[in-house]
Amino acid sequence: MNSRGFTVDDRSASSENSVLESTSCRETLECPRTSPTTGCDDSQIKEAKLHIGRFFYENGLDLSAVDSPSFQSMISLFSQMGVQWQVPTVEELKGWIFKDVMKEMKECVNEVRRSWAETGCSILLDGWTDANDRTLVNVLVDCPKSTVYLFSSDITDCVENMDAMQIFLVKVMAEVGIQNVVQIITYSSSVFMKEAGRQLMERYRPIFWTVSASYCIDLMLEKLCRVDLINKTLEKAKILTRFVHSHSIALRYLQDQTKGSGLIDSSRIRSIRPFLILENIVKKKETLNTMFSSSNSQSSILISTMEGRRAAELVGDHSFWNEASTILKGTIPLVRVIEWMNKSGKDHMGLIYKTIDQAKETIKECFENKSAYSPFWKTIDDVWNESLYSPLHSAGYYLNPNLLYSSNGLIDPEVLTGLYCCIVRAAADIRVQDRITVQMEQYRVAKGAMAAGVPQEQRSNVSPALWWSRYGGEFPELQRLAVRVLSQTCDGASKFQLSRSLAETLLIKGRNLDEQKWLRDMVFLRYNIQLQNFVPGNVVYNEPGLVDDWLADRNNVP
Repeated sequence: MNSRGFTVDDRSASSENSVLESTSCRETLECPRTSPTTGCDDSQIKEAKLHIGRFFYENGLDLSAVDSPSFQSMISLFSQMGVQWQVPTVEELKGWIFKDVMKEMKECVNEVRRSWAETGCSILLDGWTDANDRTLVNVLVDCPKSTVYLFSSDITDCVENMDAMQIFLVKVMAEVGIQNVVQIITYSSSVFMKEAGRQLMERYRPIFWTVSASYCIDLMLEKLCRVDLINKTLEKAKILTRFVHSHSIALRYLQDQTKGSGLIDSSRIRSIRPFLILENIVKKKETLNTMFSSSNSQSSILISTMEGRRAAELVGDHSFWNEASTILKGTIPLVRVIEWMNKSGKDHMGLIYKTIDQAKETIKECFENKSAYSPFWKTIDDVWNESLYSPLHSAGYYLNPNLLYSSNGLIDPEVLTGLYCCIVRAAADIRVQDRITVQMEQYRVAKGAMAAGVPQEQRSNVSPALWWSRYGGEFPELQRLAVRVLSQTCDGASKFQLSRSLAETLLIKGRNLDEQKWLRDMVFLRYNIQLQNFVPGNVVYNEPGLVDDWLADRNNVP
């Protein structure tokens, strides 16, 4: 937290008292009606100041920065280009600008709330343990319209206390509207959280409980990294990568031969970096061999140190290349799933079942016999069955017209079982269940208006939920179920990378009511602005940082 600002960044949360002292007693100022010093009318001046305010709030900047010489100098450049701006004062940023931006944000959140009744929504729990051993959680709600932040809570007393946890979960659902909730996506696969989900689903049958898909696939890779062969091979890759990127001659040679690229991958998703680096090493095998060969004039310089000799030995070790190839065959398909989830936005529910199945089939095709791919399959199946799978995933598969109407669409028993589970849980009235079952057969054979949506061009360019909205009107019960299922995400809240230190400061006890309200409003505003501006593909799973931390610690396997 900045000592003169209003919020906290990820570097420190130690100055919260001085922050509150500088901001809790804010003055509400009126927006100026005239500006004789600029060529802008009142509405343009106000909008410019609001934009500046949003920038400060979103990034948690010290409000007094508007008075800094560098900020004033930056604004003066616009004046030199003929754009006359009136910079807001600190008092305005604390006053009418904050009030207007907060009002605007609440209206946006309320608009999103109104959509939950039609599409349903997913509650995303983002929990962690802070430096004071508190268990904290941010509560977000996701739907096709947007993702919004609701509140943060200290749930330390709920940990290992099932009754307290159930009370907390009911409180969260009541805030959202129990009738709107389709699923809760949590951040943990612990035994306690699994039991919490089981009890919740017993009590509220239309609601499902699952674990974040990206977390689960990370868990698959983490479990594979514990396999002795994979662990040792990744360590060898780390030794080679560390040498190349710490030796200027080696790095320059590699970059010259490979059009500027080294071994380190630029991915911002921490869990997949080691595998992408190993993939880069294998792709550059011939270049690495040439670099250390006797025909290379620089080879003697490269192997003049112990690190260089060790790297040369690895490059010349046939078993290393065989092991690397085996590992990549069994892990890169999972890496591609994480990359897909990172880049593809929210339309996961209708595809996650098929995507995991395709990853398994790709792994199988890469090996000559079952004994070779079975260990990879077992790891995937263990996490899938114990943590990730939800009947919603099966229903999403069946209700996705792109899959059902494709020539290779295969409906296995697990898919049908999951689908019927969703029908029974979603509709308490057995007559509604019967109507949905009949309508499912009409959907399968594309009766009525659905026939118009069967051609590929009609179903491949829209989301599955939108397809149902367009073509499923003759079957209202099944249409409602399909829209609610296919409108949900499979991923959790961690991808948004909301600053945890901000919530940690908010949940410190001992402030007066005015101070607490001010900080709560600022957290609400900053988080929701960040969620509004979130762009798929800019995800940093497992905390930010480059590959340096992985290379630095020989025992740090992701």
